[in-house]
Amino acid sequence: MAKQTHASPGHGASGHAAPETDPAFSELQHTGDPTEFKIPHGSDTKLYDLIVKNLLQPIPDPRVPGNLVLTLEEVLGSAGADAVAAIKKAGQIVFHSVGDTGSTKGPTSQNMVADKLANDFVGEAASAVPSFLYHLGDVVYSFGEGRFYYDQFYDAYRNYPAPILAIPGNHDGLVYKGDSLTTLEAFLRNFVTDSPQLATDAMGLRRTTMTQPGVYFAFDAPFVTIIGLYSNVLEDPGIISSQNGKYPAINDEQLAFLTSQLTRVKNADHAVIVAVHHPPYTGGSAHKASPGLLTDLDACCTKAGFWPHAFLSGHAHNYQRFTRTVGKFDVPYIVCGNSGHNVTPLTKKGGTPLRTPNKVNNELIFENYDDKNYGYLRITCDAETLRIEYHDANPDQKTDSDAVTVDIKSHTMISN
Repeated sequence: MAKQTHASPGHGASGHAAPETDPAFSELQHTGDPTEFKIPHGSDTKLYDLIVKNLLQPIPDPRVPGNLVLTLEEVLGSAGADAVAAIKKAGQIVFHSVGDTGSTKGPTSQNMVADKLANDFVGEAASAVPSFLYHLGDVVYSFGEGRFYYDQFYDAYRNYPAPILAIPGNHDGLVYKGDSLTTLEAFLRNFVTDSPQLATDAMGLRRTTMTQPGVYFAFDAPFVTIIGLYSNVLEDPGIISSQNGKYPAINDEQLAFLTSQLTRVKNADHAVIVAVHHPPYTGGSAHKASPGLLTDLDACCTKAGFWPHAFLSGHAHNYQRFTRTVGKFDVPYIVCGNSGHNVTPLTKKGGTPLRTPNKVNNELIFENYDDKNYGYLRITCDAETLRIEYHDANPDQKTDSDAVTVDIKSHTMISN
């Protein structure tokens, strides 16, 4: 008989029995794509009028204070030790990353991306099969409501046979005047629980909840560490600290966390990625860059004496890749926010396509973009390199549409 388990106090216990030993991911049998949502979304226009502009939301306390590192072995349950050993023996790890997936118009765009993600598990050598998916935020639109998790998350990834981790985006934590839900309530209920549980929001599907330490955390897997941050609820800019008192509603706990984690992994000889929903750099006018966020990230890297091998973000509903030169290092800053919700062009309708590569300033180059298609990232790490591929989700697109490879030791680009 299954053992009864509960979420952390204040993190929304589901009240459902969870598997006694292990998490569950995909359904037992592959099922066809839905053609409509089970719960019609409707319009959020009037609710958007009730949002208090420039109001930041508090950052929920970690599930276990002082323990903000999660490992792939933990996430996989009893299969974890063998899976991690197999990855190490193969000499590489492969994983996916997406951003801004939740559609409010129906499942078609979500299906397009999720089907190609699931297809990466078919006909591949064991060493090339993805080990997990890392979500860059905005899992559920428009206010992260639990009632939309079935259509926008659980049903969308019912055929994805691996763990899905996530940092929240602004829409996952956004609230409006009169909203009975607290910020990030459903996100915590589905991603930050003490043990894998059958979520009420999954409406009977098998995927269990994730056991992340909090809404910001570090994730260790063979050949890679991903440090995830929460950039709060404003449309723009993204904010991870008080910025020297400018935003007194939040504290500087994430700065201390980021600095400590960068210090922890600086001599680990593997790829280090920082993930944050709002992009430090972005083109176009629909979703602007966050210069204060960039200043905070730079300060933490400088204090730790270590720069990550890449930064990943969502929020802007397209794909963009920048290269920043920091001393002798080449650091990719990648935006992948076109994984199901919407695609936003960087130019006006009928306008001239942007020229790439394009030197933005003495340290930044705008390398490539896709503002017409839905897409996702496929990332491969081994002992020497980090390779980030962008794949558009069109069914007839068989290879990557863009890619960058970074040498782990030298922090420099390798020609693709």
